[in-house]
Amino acid sequence: MPASIFEEVGRLFEAALTRDTITRLSCPSCGSAHVAQLLGDNGGISYVCTACGHIWS
Repeated sequence: MPASIFEEVGRLFEAALTRDTITRLSCPSCGSAHVAQLLGDNGGISYVCTACGHIWS
């Protein structure tokens, strides 16, 4: 049992960094990780790069 919440968060963060199943979303146009998720009118999900403005789904 961790002595504090900070120790537990640190442990979880370290575990997440060492897992190779983590997927990071990046812009297919410029490669930036600054991506926002958009919800469309019909319920679909699209993504927009806040660095270059590229939109994709």
